[in-house]
Amino acid sequence: MAEVRSEMTANVWKVLVAEGDTVADGDTLVILESMKMEIPVVSEVAGTVATLAVAEGDTIDEDELIADISEE
Repeated sequence: MAEVRSEMTANVWKVLVAEGDTVADGDTLVILESMKMEIPVVSEVAGTVATLAVAEGDTIDEDELIADISEE
């Protein structure tokens, strides 16, 4: 299981995946917004989204869990 965590405090602007979705290495999972900049958060493994811990409009802190990916 690979954890995807936030690298900064930011707002969750857009969620592009749902639990159960299959993702490839490099796929964008969510887009964060901080200081009017859009920051894509990508999967570093191929697999299935097991847990999605954020929703659009959430504010998350640095190192907060965004998603768990079950590796293929």
